This record gives sequence, structure tokens and C-alpha cells, in this order.
Amino acid sequence: MKLKKGDKVVVLSGKDKGKQGEILVAMPKSGKLIISGVNVATKHQKPRSAQEQGGRIETETPIYACKVQLVCPKCGKATRVGHQILDDGSKTRVCKHCSEVI
Repeated sequence: MKLKKGDKVVVLSGKDKGKQGEILVAMPKSGKLIISGVNVATKHQKPRSAQEQGGRIETETPIYACKVQLVCPKCGKATRVGHQILDDGSKTRVCKHCSEVI
């Protein structure tokens, strides 16, 4: 998976198509992401104690990583992620549009 926690992404398909958000949790083994404000589900919860309040709680649910694309911080476009090896031997992610290091 070429996406990490904290990356800004745009949704390509589904009911939230076109929405942008930041990755809160990345789950590489299942290939899913939890993105802020995207794929929100309503959950009905009972109060566990007398002080706690119950009701409807909205939570972000996982979405497949293949349905989102990274937004480049420099050019602002949705882009594919490439890799580049720097002079010191470290591997970095680059934008396919503007070739800027992400």
C-alpha cells in the first residue's frame, strides 16, 4: 500500500465520490483505510452506565484503498504515487504529475 496515515486523499467511486479527507488509520493487511468524514455510518448505542448517555453515534468505517487516490500537496491534483531513490540511497514517494517528493 502506497498510502500512509496523515495523507490527504480523494474518493474515486461510491456514495462519497469526490470527497476529500485525511487518512486516520491505514490497514495494509486488509487493504483498507479509515478516512475522516468519508463512509460515515450511524450506530445506535445504549448507555453503559447511569452517567453515560446513549443515542446515535456517527463513526467512519473502512473503505478499500483502491477507491481513493492521493492528493499532491504541491500541485493539488489527485495523482498516482511513484517511487524514486535519492542520492543517499533512501527511497521516497513522488507525484506522477509534478515529480515532487511527497
